[in-house]
Amino acid sequence: MFWALTTDLVDARGHEFEQVLGDIETLNQWARAARLEVTALSLAAYPFVQEDYALLPHGASIGSGYGPVVVAPRTLSREELLGAEIVVPGALTTSFLTLRLVLGDFRHRELPFDEIPEEVASGRADAGLVIHESQLTFEDHGLVKVLDLGEWWLLETGLPLPLGVNVARRDLGEETLGEVSAVLREAIQCGLDHRAEALEYALQFGRGIDAAVADRFVSMYVNELTKDYGDEGRKAVTELLRRGEALGAFPEPVQVDFVA
Repeated sequence: MFWALTTDLVDARGHEFEQVLGDIETLNQWARAARLEVTALSLAAYPFVQEDYALLPHGASIGSGYGPVVVAPRTLSREELLGAEIVVPGALTTSFLTLRLVLGDFRHRELPFDEIPEEVASGRADAGLVIHESQLTFEDHGLVKVLDLGEWWLLETGLPLPLGVNVARRDLGEETLGEVSAVLREAIQCGLDHRAEALEYALQFGRGIDAAVADRFVSMYVNELTKDYGDEGRKAVTELLRRGEALGAFPEPVQVDFVA
């Protein structure tokens, strides 16, 4: 989505963009300190930072009928899951919130997302909640899918599951927010228009996955809903946050606020 910012293919409107790499839970925590002007974020973390950040209308990772997966060495029933220790990629991730919507309270332990498959395969945890490319590679560790949260959410609501979002800091001011939003929208479109070049660039951050897995993963999460949430995507955002609020997951009422 951001490859074009490293080229001259989009007009930066006089702004300078520096790419800062971090796993999603680190970015969630940084956002609580308003560290970055623009950042990726778990949707479930947005209520904790809504005073400082507004949602950008593009750049989201939204899965329709698929999403984070609970994995284990063998198939587990719901009752067994409720009695299991599940390693999760962070308490502020959307995957964790969605699993809470399914199971209610459950025994869990936080672990960096890329360590979760091995933690489960080794027997140090009963089950794990996997995100990112581990959704596609967990079988390489001898694990099986117990629950697909995107599939559950679609059957539950008829909506796609919004996972990661992009936000911009409100103190940039209305004019700058509009300009930054326009630049990022054009960058996303440029990446989609030059998919092969953008994918080649992205592979250097792919944590060792091959081109085929990367291509499949990108196809899942960079799509028309990435360019703009649309009515369906915005409805999904509102519904997920409404259910999280009803669960008591957030410190205060949520105001869904998109940059114009």
